[in-house]
Amino acid sequence: MSCIRGNCLPRGWPTNSWTTWNGQTIHFMNQRLTQTEAGRPQTGWPSTLPQAVSRPQLAPVGGAKASLGYIVSTWPRLSQTFVLTEVLALERRGIPLRIFSIKEPGNEPVHGEMRLVNAKATYLSAQSGRNRVLRGNVATAFRHPLRYLKALSRALLLHPRWSFLQSLFQAGYLADLLFRERITHLHAHFATAPASVAMFTYYLTGIPYTFTAHAKDIYFDAKPRLLRAKIRHARAVITVSEYNRRHLTRLIHPAQAKKVHCVYNGMDLSRYANGDSCLEKPPVPTILTVARLVEKKGISDLIHACHILRERGRSFRVEIVGKGPLRTYLKAQVHLLGLHNIIGFRGALPQELVREAYKRAAIFALPCVINEDGDRDGIPTVLLEAMACGLPVVSTDVSGIPELVESGRDGILVQPRNPEMLADALDHLLSDEGLRKQLGAAATAKVVKSFSVERSVTELLGLFHLEGVQ
Repeated sequence: MSCIRGNCLPRGWPTNSWTTWNGQTIHFMNQRLTQTEAGRPQTGWPSTLPQAVSRPQLAPVGGAKASLGYIVSTWPRLSQTFVLTEVLALERRGIPLRIFSIKEPGNEPVHGEMRLVNAKATYLSAQSGRNRVLRGNVATAFRHPLRYLKALSRALLLHPRWSFLQSLFQAGYLADLLFRERITHLHAHFATAPASVAMFTYYLTGIPYTFTAHAKDIYFDAKPRLLRAKIRHARAVITVSEYNRRHLTRLIHPAQAKKVHCVYNGMDLSRYANGDSCLEKPPVPTILTVARLVEKKGISDLIHACHILRERGRSFRVEIVGKGPLRTYLKAQVHLLGLHNIIGFRGALPQELVREAYKRAAIFALPCVINEDGDRDGIPTVLLEAMACGLPVVSTDVSGIPELVESGRDGILVQPRNPEMLADALDHLLSDEGLRKQLGAAATAKVVKSFSVERSVTELLGLFHLEGVQ
């Protein structure tokens, strides 16, 4: 064993080149995993890799384009269409991509666009293979004992909880996988466990990372001390609204504020072009909402507003697409108010069926609120989708939503937790088809101008600093 600057390698292994190892590959095919084993190490990890506090410039093997690893909590996940859209846009740019998911998906439907994804997915949790995770950590600790001990001590000092230590063990397994890969940058979605895994992997390998902060992960699940550490060690931090960016910069030292950037979630506009909106709209106008059935989406307020509209004699129907813990409560509310003939619950749907629902609808409503525990939305992706389809949207003036919707110009914003005001806005749109078309056209124009995925991916790549990538 030879040790150079704290990096330990088996004696005789080369010390100035990347490893090429066919290794263990996990393929995502037909929603199942198949595993192949092959190959042995041909070259060694570079012994000159800097300590974790530095920012190494890592070169891809053999002059190949720099490769990118994405760390997510669950892959694929029906409610996180923004990750799928981003992955597909990166692959269209020719970026070699690997996905590392902390958890395996459940039995929920999968978006049809998943068949277009080329990136292979590897699952990091012990439930996906306890022995593999254990062997990976042993291998990482053997290669870099000092780094592993430092990472463990940092984990215990920052947050001595099993959930946080799990992120270290997942990072230890990931570090072993990266020993066989050409990945030169890691990007995590969400500031919680995925960013923790990215940070620990950085401690263990020196591979730089960025992460995208969304909403719940920085307002409800976030622990400020941990969040500050993740920001401090990241190459850059991305968040999905200026509202979020201001929140994050208030948590950190002013000198680090320039590290935090707003990059809006982008839309693949070709999938929402008005040219495919040939579905016939029903004679009775439909108010549509697409959301997880949780408090912050404000669905209870929407149901109350619909009760007010019915009392005014309005004729309409409501489709609620999505699932969540409040489903039973919300259905009981609908029956209590006698709205079961007006409001229908369709459950969770894949994206192609959600797009059909947009095309049939007359109005899209999402009256978001801020929970008492602080949980809130960033800029809900479904608002972008509805606007891209030419729907007039009704939402609330909370969090980053006013950055997307300018009330009276490309949608209507009302005060949160105000069913009467929400009912007035919906009533106004139900009675004025011309206004619906006017707001819908302006909404589409805004999304096309400022929220395309090609624009957001260009901004992301500028922050990733991948070599050989424009």
